[in-house]
Amino acid sequence: MARRGWDSWNGWPAPTKPLAAEGGVRAKAQRGRIGATWWSQRFIAVLESFNMGARLERGRRYARSGQVMDLAVTPGLVTASVQGSRAKPYKVLIAVEKLGPAEWERVEGAMAGRAVFLARLLAGEMPEQIEEAFAACKLSVFPRSRRDLDTACSCPDSANPCKHIAATYYLLAEAFDDDPFLILAWRGRSREELLAGLRARRAAGAAGAGAAG
Repeated sequence: MARRGWDSWNGWPAPTKPLAAEGGVRAKAQRGRIGATWWSQRFIAVLESFNMGARLERGRRYARSGQVMDLAVTPGLVTASVQGSRAKPYKVLIAVEKLGPAEWERVEGAMAGRAVFLARLLAGEMPEQIEEAFAACKLSVFPRSRRDLDTACSCPDSANPCKHIAATYYLLAEAFDDDPFLILAWRGRSREELLAGLRARRAAGAAGAGAAG
């Protein structure tokens, strides 16, 4: 797959009509804004701040028509198959830098001091203060610039994002709606690892306070 250059806006290929996708994943939001929670809307707002132009709009149409066949989130990487104008779906990769163990230790330390983080995460919600916790560690839960995203698509379009990558962004946002832990898993920490780390730190803090008392 060819890497996407952010400055390759000249010479776009002529628009083509995608083939109908059987069994594709349609965006739940068929009108208006995609993203039902603050964290998915924040993700889309971050992408829109990168001045991606009309390509996001074309990707939104693809997402709503079910052109994305499948989507998977693994540490550091999102993969998807998107049906375009050719018989074989295009392969999309969206990579982000994983945080290392030492960085996650710092983040967990910043989060463990406030009970709201564990409570909200156990409730299946992303705490609104989570960006503050990452920022206190000089880190970011969401991409800070378009350079933080390394994307590729097997389609012939050289622009970034192509409509297949853009469609994947929107379906990814809705996946974040369903499971906010996917945001953290993308950055390298699973739900089980994060909750276990927070519980251990909370327990250690309570034991320390009890001993001091």
